[in-house]
Amino acid sequence: MKKRKKGKNIGFLFVLPWVTGMCLFGVVPLVASVFISMTDWGILGDFNYIGLQNYIDIFNDEIFYVSLWVTVRYAIFAVPLTICTALLIAVFLNIQTKAVGFFRSVFYMPSLVSGVAVAVVFKWILDPNYGLINSVLNIFGIKGPNWLFDPNWVLPSYLVMAFWGACGGYLTYLAALKDIPKELYEAAKIEGAGFIKRTTKITVPLLSPIIFYNTIMGIISAFRKFSDAYVLGGAGDEGRFYMVNLYQEAFSFYKMGYATALAWILFVIIMGLTIVLNITNKYWVYSD
Repeated sequence: MKKRKKGKNIGFLFVLPWVTGMCLFGVVPLVASVFISMTDWGILGDFNYIGLQNYIDIFNDEIFYVSLWVTVRYAIFAVPLTICTALLIAVFLNIQTKAVGFFRSVFYMPSLVSGVAVAVVFKWILDPNYGLINSVLNIFGIKGPNWLFDPNWVLPSYLVMAFWGACGGYLTYLAALKDIPKELYEAAKIEGAGFIKRTTKITVPLLSPIIFYNTIMGIISAFRKFSDAYVLGGAGDEGRFYMVNLYQEAFSFYKMGYATALAWILFVIIMGLTIVLNITNKYWVYSD
């Protein structure tokens, strides 16, 4: 018994650094942020406890609803776009050809580039006068849009960036495709099922757990969109994403308590969407 207890104590010592780090850098900041969201702290100086006043002010602030709508609208279009794009690329790269290794490397490269670098490149690509896209359109006699300088084209501008960045997310689909037994496709071919039938009845159902996972991660990523949106902006308030608004409240207006309350509201929104997806996954996610 003594040896067994001694072994347990040694085990606790091994996990102690992780538990200590989680408490110091996870639990303590989390609890502190709840308290900060109920103060008027401005980063420097003293703070006063004001209860739920920050939350009341947020729900009475028009900018909050504008930034939330910009983010929600982007998520509605960007999440399906990136999922479908990554899935199609994975199906294409699942074909065994001599050049498949080259294409896999090329399509994975976008995930290696930082958000700020991507924003700088797309600032030139989307430039209405000297940008790459409009220059190509001019060759065919088509006048390109003003992209980020036109409120109606700000969302399409960010969707172009989302489409380009979706290429880097194909690896999870490709790994899942490798795990689908080839016998299922062979049996379907014998039964006379075409490519579309095999895709809808075999590929998509068996990939639904991965689609479910990427949907959740895509929603989280869309609601946390910041770096490229902060660099590029957009005409009017069309480029004011939720995280951009949060950052400005914290570090431009020095309203840290208000910004922390915005962060908690964002947490509740993402948590709510995640719970809804987990509740509904039994209706569309395949399980053995």
